[in-house]
Amino acid sequence: MIIDKLSNSNLYSRLGERINKAFEYLGKTDFSKIELGKYEIDGDNIFALVNEYNTKNENEGKLEAHKKYIDVQFVAKGSELMGYAPLENQKVIDEYNEQNDITFFAGDKSFTKVDEGMFAIFFPTDVHLPGIKVDEKSYVKKVVIKVKV
Repeated sequence: MIIDKLSNSNLYSRLGERINKAFEYLGKTDFSKIELGKYEIDGDNIFALVNEYNTKNENEGKLEAHKKYIDVQFVAKGSELMGYAPLENQKVIDEYNEQNDITFFAGDKSFTKVDEGMFAIFFPTDVHLPGIKVDEKSYVKKVVIKVKV
């Protein structure tokens, strides 16, 4: 897992060409003017999901992990807490869904506040719980770029 400001994305250029394309897309796109939905960046190798929602209580979410894609989660508007733990011995509560590339887990995690203009990268070796309220439920517009492993 990596959490930082988008303005520091150049520090992660050695993570590979696909991650660099994700950062390039995030840096050049005005998300205040973009509609919700899916946007192809490089076919099914890299695509963006633009979403908005109200953050939720911790007990309303589930830890998740992916096998085929790395998540680059960018908060375009608002703030949220994102839970994280290394994928180890968490209890599987929903088996792997290949079509949606997701497994849900229960287990311990720690939270980090991710503010507007920040990103988090979650690798297949990470479980994460995004979209959690900071103090009270609030609006977030977020871009999740899926980067094929």
